[in-house]
Amino acid sequence: MKPVEIYTTPFCGFCHAAKRLLTQKGVAFSEIDVFAAPDRKPEMIKRANGGRTVPQIFVGDTHVGGCDELYALERAGKLDPLLAE
Repeated sequence: MKPVEIYTTPFCGFCHAAKRLLTQKGVAFSEIDVFAAPDRKPEMIKRANGGRTVPQIFVGDTHVGGCDELYALERAGKLDPLLAE
């Protein structure tokens, strides 16, 4: 399984929803809290091609986007293959 990284803040409902979906699927992920570590936010913006909102989700080198995009991949049956590639 590819590594999954999520840039989050503790007050973000979309961050919690994305983490909940991954946890329900048994997917391990690394969380980068840009509220606690604001020095990591420029890294997130660069990796996310200018995306400034959280969550920003990465599966391996693939930028998934945010929570809505993660759930859309799941509904389309494309999340599991992306994780397994």
